Amino acid sequence: MTRGRAGDPDHGLELLWRAQERAPRPGLSLGRIVRAAIELADAEGLAGLSMRKVADRLGFTTMSLYRHVPGRDQLVDLMVDEVLSEHPDVAGDLPDSEGWRARLEAVARQAWRIRKSHPWLAEVRGTRHLPGPNGVAHYDYMLSTLTGTPLTPAEVIAAVGLVGRFVDAEALVLVETQREERRSGVPEEEWWGARDALYDRLDRYPTISYLWTAGGWDAPEDSFEFGLRRLLDGIETLINRRDENRDENQACEECGRPLEPATSGRPRVYCSRACQQRAYRKRKSS
Repeated sequence: MTRGRAGDPDHGLELLWRAQERAPRPGLSLGRIVRAAIELADAEGLAGLSMRKVADRLGFTTMSLYRHVPGRDQLVDLMVDEVLSEHPDVAGDLPDSEGWRARLEAVARQAWRIRKSHPWLAEVRGTRHLPGPNGVAHYDYMLSTLTGTPLTPAEVIAAVGLVGRFVDAEALVLVETQREERRSGVPEEEWWGARDALYDRLDRYPTISYLWTAGGWDAPEDSFEFGLRRLLDGIETLINRRDENRDENQACEECGRPLEPATSGRPRVYCSRACQQRAYRKRKSS
């Protein structure tokens, strides 16, 4: 492999999906490179990651790494997919929970634990990072938690995306806190506790003063716990509203004939396989 292929997304995709299929070899290998890069990012954040530092950590030259991975961007994608293998749902170890909420909550909490172990995950920004097999398996499981509900397919995708972005947003706060603590050498709580010059000016603001006097900052809510509960509450409210308003005599989206209620699993959308195929061909042609 050459560095000239670093900008080829198809080559990056091939690298991601073939990484799991390769047997480990003695000496320098793609697996060793990815693990060393994860350890480096765990210690220094994504900003501290470079091909040179990974090579130094392994005791090889930088150029030797490029024989296995074309560049830093592809290495980050490989790191993300490797870390996502820690999800129990990817390994098939997540216990079966009854109800969509218990399942979605369990996978969100596991995602939070992984991001606390690897905060740099939240720093992987952008809309064009290719998913690997572990990432796709994890996403597929998250989608499956809501597919038996009255939500439409588009709403299932939107709800899962919302939960994922919430977890990443909370993890990004951890990243920023750790970055400032490393830069300054002062813990976050100690730094804010020394801001008396600011607090002396806040008594002119009535709402802040009221909440301060009422003890609003004495025992603050855990932002992840509070946010996850409210997010799941909102999804549950929408699902319950759909259950209440769902008409048992729904019509086929393709031909308009009445639908028989589904006995279990996903709600029916089409009255027959033929209607489903016709709708699929229309979507594909458009």
